[in-house]
Amino acid sequence: MARKLFEDSVVPLPPDDGLAANGLVVQAATARNASETMDVMFSLALPEADQQSLEDAVARGDVVPADQLGALKPSDKQRAKLEQWLDAHGFAIDHVSDDGTSIYTTSTVDNLSKQLQVDMVQVTKDGITFTAARNAPSLPSTVGDGVRAIIGLQPFRRANKHFRAVPGPAVPAAQAVNVPNSPPYLVSEILSAYGASGLEVDGTGQTIAILIDTAPKTSDITTFWKVNGLSTRTSRVKKINVGGGALPATSGEETLDVAWSSGIAPGAKIRVYASGSLSFVALDRALDRIIADLPSNPGLRQLSISLGLGETFMGGPQGEVATQHAKFLRLAAAGVNVFVSSGDAGSNPDLTGHGSHGPLQAEFESSDTAVVGVGGTSLHLTDQGTASAETGWPGSGGGTSIFFRRPAWQTGPGVPKGKMRLVPDVSLVADPGTGAFLVLNGLQLPHGVGGTSWSAPVWAGFCALINEARIKAGQEPLGFLNPQLYPLAGGPCFRDITAGTNGAFTAAAGYDQVTGIGVPDVAELIKALTA
Repeated sequence: MARKLFEDSVVPLPPDDGLAANGLVVQAATARNASETMDVMFSLALPEADQQSLEDAVARGDVVPADQLGALKPSDKQRAKLEQWLDAHGFAIDHVSDDGTSIYTTSTVDNLSKQLQVDMVQVTKDGITFTAARNAPSLPSTVGDGVRAIIGLQPFRRANKHFRAVPGPAVPAAQAVNVPNSPPYLVSEILSAYGASGLEVDGTGQTIAILIDTAPKTSDITTFWKVNGLSTRTSRVKKINVGGGALPATSGEETLDVAWSSGIAPGAKIRVYASGSLSFVALDRALDRIIADLPSNPGLRQLSISLGLGETFMGGPQGEVATQHAKFLRLAAAGVNVFVSSGDAGSNPDLTGHGSHGPLQAEFESSDTAVVGVGGTSLHLTDQGTASAETGWPGSGGGTSIFFRRPAWQTGPGVPKGKMRLVPDVSLVADPGTGAFLVLNGLQLPHGVGGTSWSAPVWAGFCALINEARIKAGQEPLGFLNPQLYPLAGGPCFRDITAGTNGAFTAAAGYDQVTGIGVPDVAELIKALTA
């Protein structure tokens, strides 16, 4: 029987036992557990014309009406045929996404090997051993025609968190002493630095989604609010355990995202989508849950993601990139702006995302053309709270995508010639040396924390303020921001960052691959985007 091969669904592994590649060691001689189960997702594509219509709408910044967007689905007949085949061949179907593009299954390693015709081997990465496919999977052509990719066969490939902290002893939050306009910065200081203080908006009516692997401790968030003089209620924060299993312990990223997005927009609701892990199957399922929740949460117009992986580590032509792009495209078409941190290791992130000795590359997901890639700066304030100096942070991720072509909206002063998507789009303070106040496990981290994982949720908070202002002005919420932001570069809405380097790139006048088009003046942005 003819079969369809999914070469884009795996990264090639070395054929010889014990040979290292990209930090991996394949141990083909080690016996695998045939009864071990794995989570595998089958990704289905929209008809080509429907996919292109979404691409065009998002590139224009248009919002697609909910009924039209909901009608864009893969072939029901093709999906039913695949589901029947999976059910008949030992796959337990756990969930099918509302839009019909993702079928989540569980199967044993032995059955995966047999049905998908893959060689399952033991792979060690960072001291952890995974069972993974050595070769590309396949399906009978009769059921595989509508399938875009098979995700999850190499669970060692996963996203990294963008989170940086300056080492030092932590102290109980109650004993913390904060010097005005000096790191670690408080919410009011960041609002003032970016023209967002004294505005008659606080995010009321808006919802900010956070995608991360776990949820923060409520006590840490309430202490953060108290120190910052905020009256936000815990009822505004909802924690969604997407997979339903045990969640990892808090590590700081989830706390930073929730604390600062809620601090910037204290009137907004926060929905934390805890994926349970950073595997791409788990992240895909969380994205599908967010999409499914949009009809019952009409104010959910901004999503913050502080994760990424160097594009070269995603593999060549990559099915997972296309799968997630389809989800980001659907979110953007629904009017949800997705803010993704550009990375914390400069222009050459390694496999961990924290070292700067990897290949020259941009990080996915910030390189996706349906998201806003957020870079980082180092910010120093005057005694009055204005920026005395702001430069590109050396850790700010930036580069040229190998996956995505240059969108029509990425143009303007400083944008270099080329055909591929550039990262980042915008930026904000990220340097942990000029870092954020944060409470973690009841303790204040002494010098603050940072990373572009601070920049992204703050931008999501700013977006909530802008959306509230638009609604107050009798306008519809924002569409995809990038087509609207780039024409504003060089004007009062953005402060151009013209100094600093992230390795291969240097901040300069106009657009640059360290800080994008610059950092915002939120008051001016509101004026421009409600005019």
